[in-house]
Amino acid sequence: MSNFNPEILGLVAAAITTFAWVPQVYKMYKERNASGVSLTMALLFFVGITLWFIYGYLIESISIMVANGITLILQCMIIIYKLKE
Repeated sequence: MSNFNPEILGLVAAAITTFAWVPQVYKMYKERNASGVSLTMALLFFVGITLWFIYGYLIESISIMVANGITLILQCMIIIYKLKE
């Protein structure tokens, strides 16, 4: 197991947790309705994901940066849908 690269595990985990947001964003886009989302939660989550992205950059972890970069985009979409209601 000496050839194991933990970054691979990180990328798999990143893909699963990041793409878990896609159905939610799609539903909001399709229905043009974000009433079930708390703006406070969305903004706090956005700040947390931004900090995770910065952390990933500082430790040079591609899996953390990719996952959180994509999640930031999805979360921005959620916030925009919420603000437009």
